[in-house]
Amino acid sequence: MSAFSSRRILTPLIHVLAWGLLALTLLLFQPMQGRIVLPPQYWVKQGALLLMWVGAFYLTTRVSVPRLLLRGRTGWFVLALVVTAGVVVLVGRGLENVLHLPDLMRQAFRAAEGASRPHRPERPRGGYFDVVSMLITLLVLGIATAITVVQHWQQEAQLRERLDQQRVEAELSLLKAQINPHFFFNTLNNIYSLTLIDGERARAALHRLSRMMRYVLYDTASGQAQLSQEVAFIQDYITLMQLRLTDRVQVTFEHPEPVREVLIAPMMLLPFVENAFKHGVAATAPSHIYIGLRQPTAQQLEIVVRNTLFAKPSTDLAGSNGIGLVNTRRRLDLLYPGRYTLQVTEKTPDNEFEVKLSLLVDNKLPASSLPQPILKIV
Repeated sequence: MSAFSSRRILTPLIHVLAWGLLALTLLLFQPMQGRIVLPPQYWVKQGALLLMWVGAFYLTTRVSVPRLLLRGRTGWFVLALVVTAGVVVLVGRGLENVLHLPDLMRQAFRAAEGASRPHRPERPRGGYFDVVSMLITLLVLGIATAITVVQHWQQEAQLRERLDQQRVEAELSLLKAQINPHFFFNTLNNIYSLTLIDGERARAALHRLSRMMRYVLYDTASGQAQLSQEVAFIQDYITLMQLRLTDRVQVTFEHPEPVREVLIAPMMLLPFVENAFKHGVAATAPSHIYIGLRQPTAQQLEIVVRNTLFAKPSTDLAGSNGIGLVNTRRRLDLLYPGRYTLQVTEKTPDNEFEVKLSLLVDNKLPASSLPQPILKIV
């Protein structure tokens, strides 16, 4: 049974139980602790008051609060409460007169006086029942107002939460859509160049690319991926990029064997690797790229990417040409707000560009939720 269906059943049940408790309280309440015999007209009045309290409650929750208080018409709302309370008390007073209840109650008290001389009961003072009715009426109206306002706040909070979640999911989808075409555009250009040189290797590269596309389009649909899948994806990417590299470029990829499975955001590590190939490779000068992935513990990941730094202008994380890296930082902001630190060194003593990232991943997340690892500086 869904939460919505359960609430639809429980809410009316709670209302019935609450009104039943109030009715039971009125039934058990008897002046003078039961030493007088109350006339039937007394219970008629109590039943009528109960019905009026029920009407006042739902009038307040369904009309007065939503249409007046929640719309900023506080003055009209206070006036509505005063009128509602006044109507209940006046109708109760009029019902007493119609039923001749004051005379009947005086007769009941006189009878109680004769039956219990040692303990002379006091007669009810004028207006006693009106004061009680007024207090209960104000209590009912106050409870109705409080319940309606709290429910309104809860609904507003849930709506804001759903809107924020939808916004984050939509922005993540947009960012991922921007990263993937950026990568595939570069890779297709590489394969096109390879077709002019070696058709067999081009076909193998195309097959590898199709495997990568299947991973991106289908295997990552849940919003998270296993670490072994991400490692295989990066390895495929490196293999494709090496098709167009010369012997002057040295590429090293180190990763655990075997990989301990954890869940991470898909395509989160690729832009760092892609950026190294984009800015750390030169056609005429020796260069190297180092990609290191470690798992100090079962849930802790550390990745280090270093590439040769050339004199030509390079694109930093905020540059206009580094679309993948900019979106990766944005994805980190959305997925792990306030819980990550990305360490970027634009020039190390060895004349390298270096990125370090460490993630502590919760491997107990459900498959349908976004991963929420905690990131710390290396």
